[in-house]
Amino acid sequence: MGRWEPDAGGRLREAALDLYVERGYEQTTVAEIAQRAGVTARTFFRHFADKREVLFANTPALHDRLVEALEAAPAHARPLDAVAAALDAVTEVLGQHREFSRRRQSVIDANAELRERELIKLASLSAALAGGLRRRGVAEPDASLAAESGIVVLRVAFERWVAGSGSGEGSGEETLAGAMKTAWDRLRAVTRR
Repeated sequence: MGRWEPDAGGRLREAALDLYVERGYEQTTVAEIAQRAGVTARTFFRHFADKREVLFANTPALHDRLVEALEAAPAHARPLDAVAAALDAVTEVLGQHREFSRRRQSVIDANAELRERELIKLASLSAALAGGLRRRGVAEPDASLAAESGIVVLRVAFERWVAGSGSGEGSGEETLAGAMKTAWDRLRAVTRR
């Protein structure tokens, strides 16, 4: 390997995603990812526990941002409004790199193990929301219902956004924030029926 270069973690993420798209997740090895990124396998393991975690490394940061935003919501906010505010904060992060998100999601969709890991991530985010709502004084089952509803809205909006369906203002492409607003509006419409 050559001399040290900055942002090994970012290069490893890009190399892994490129290889997963080109060859498939199962067919890609850590050694191949490291070689493509120009680092050693040892460097890979300094950044990621395994090749799966390359796709899920941001989960702790999303969790923290979600909890902080929920705690920052006005005390008088209704449970769903507090959840929406928390998810808006997460959407700011997730909505920055559409092409990366599309590619990442295509890899996850093609692999049962990764789909399972994605569901675990979403369940952990839902549990964090429900716990935060309970700390705000929201009783069960309302806390869990609001949290799960929020995660469903996030999932539906994210799927719509990465698929590129719908149209946003001006650009012809819907933003993740726009997809979230549409999904919340649809949920509210469905629950009024």
